[in-house]
Amino acid sequence: MQTAFPASRPLFDANASAGGRDLGDLPEWDLTDLYAAPDAPELKRDLDWLEDACARFAADYEGKMAGLDATGFLEMVQRHEKIETIGGRLMSYAGLRYYQQSTDAERTKFLSDLQEKVTIYTTPLVFFTLELNAIEDATYDALFAADDDLARYKPAFDRIRAMKPYQLSDELERFLHDMGVVGDAWMKLFDETIAGLEFTVDGETLSIESTLTLLTEQDRSKREAAAHELARVFGQNLRTFARVHNTQAKEKEIMDRWRGMPSAQMGRHLSNDVEPEVVEALRDAVVAAYPRLSHRYYALKAKWLGLDTMQVWDRNAPLPMESDRIVGWDEAQKTVMEAYAGFDPRMAEIAQPFFTKGWIDAAVKPGKAPGAFAHPTVTEVHPYVMLNYLGKPRDVMTLAHELGHGVHQVLAAGQGEMLASTPLTLAETASVFGEMLTFRAMLDKATDPKERKVMLAGKVEDMINTVVRQIAFYDFECKLHEARRGGELTPDDINALWMSVQAESLGPVFEFMPGYETFWAYIPHFVHSPFYVYAYAFGDGLVNALYAVYEENPEGFQDKYFDMLKAGGSKHHSALLAPFGLDASDPKFWDKGLGMIEGFIDELEAMEG
Repeated sequence: MQTAFPASRPLFDANASAGGRDLGDLPEWDLTDLYAAPDAPELKRDLDWLEDACARFAADYEGKMAGLDATGFLEMVQRHEKIETIGGRLMSYAGLRYYQQSTDAERTKFLSDLQEKVTIYTTPLVFFTLELNAIEDATYDALFAADDDLARYKPAFDRIRAMKPYQLSDELERFLHDMGVVGDAWMKLFDETIAGLEFTVDGETLSIESTLTLLTEQDRSKREAAAHELARVFGQNLRTFARVHNTQAKEKEIMDRWRGMPSAQMGRHLSNDVEPEVVEALRDAVVAAYPRLSHRYYALKAKWLGLDTMQVWDRNAPLPMESDRIVGWDEAQKTVMEAYAGFDPRMAEIAQPFFTKGWIDAAVKPGKAPGAFAHPTVTEVHPYVMLNYLGKPRDVMTLAHELGHGVHQVLAAGQGEMLASTPLTLAETASVFGEMLTFRAMLDKATDPKERKVMLAGKVEDMINTVVRQIAFYDFECKLHEARRGGELTPDDINALWMSVQAESLGPVFEFMPGYETFWAYIPHFVHSPFYVYAYAFGDGLVNALYAVYEENPEGFQDKYFDMLKAGGSKHHSALLAPFGLDASDPKFWDKGLGMIEGFIDELEAMEG
């Protein structure tokens, strides 16, 4: 699907291929639902409106919030929400254009310039959270009790109030708001460095995304060559990546120290609306399960591959009996849509426009950001999904995953700008559930035992990557931020921290090639969202528990599930899970989720006999 960008050069041909293999007509974003072009009059109009609206908001409310009655407070909240919507629309457009071609100088400049303007315009609004947190508890409670329309917003304000103990002076908060642009520059340096890396395998020049994909090739020598080439290029750029991590970890340490945060992780827990002890219970349950999950599975896999020792390039290797069949785009779409419709036709209905209206950008293109995401933009528009689709069976699962996010974001949009956004711990629910639906639908159709074995093994690997690998990542980050408090970390220091979690999580069957110690360098979450990674494990464990409830008692499950997604960020995880009889604060809850992975491994072991 061609996109209209009158003011910028056209993008690469959307009919992309994977190593010369035709994948069909891959869709491309149509961003015109946000703005027609970078120089569209509507964009300038919204930018001018934002500047004026922020100034007027500050003039009308700064220093006066404590004296507002419920009606006045509601009006203020609605004006603030409109500002969030317009600002979000502007930044979504600039950000999505940038991710389509992050090496393009014009797009980079457009994003940076817009970011600076939005930051300057919104600086007068810093008082909003500061004054809110200065309101006495009794006054605050009475205010929200006085008006039902206002009471709807209370969960969003309760989350803001959670930061109250860690708030700095008004002047310092304004300073930090302005300085945010500088911190973002380190993220951009990371993104641009990653997008600009070039790898040469078998004489072919590849992007990072295509090189990482080679680690899933059937040909072992190709996987090995890709792993060594990744290590070589990461090694050449290690000083840059170490500088980014050192600077960001130090910046975070300074902020946390000034705010009086008890730990480096606390800010993430607060934004996730999750208690530290719940996260620790998850982390401890997963680490305790390493021998029963990853160690046991990789020992099985080594046997299937005919190896005594696994190398890192064997971790995501296909099984010997696995076909290297390429899945075309049409087939991928049909597979996911049928699985969604099989669960509930409403789910497929919500997903359909993503394919037909330019809400997905699927092709791998030079300069395009690696990975995949679903960006919700703003509640009055719709989400956009980005993929780097290469036709691998795992790419079908990625489509199911990101489309799950998209469905969730569409359903939650009814909550409005302040309440639609879900804490990260719950943000992975619909995406992982979408994957599980697609997997189960495909497994049900598999009649050949070999095919069933390949599918089960693939699912176990995905779950290990989502649960075990992400908790190992979380432990690495905890160690990194703790170590940075003691001073500057050399690349070798960071390498050692990385290796300290890898052997423990992957198990004794693995040998680690020289250079693997640098593989922390390309993980974007460490830079973009410190401690984000445990949300994947949280989401997977939660979905496994949810799916077990669905299997045990499917009656009425769909309606409860849709209600949970529609709630967005308006409810705490305990309230969302209560209708299903689940409680994430119970340590046994995590064992229920991990038990599903263990059950799949049991089934694979039984096939051996």
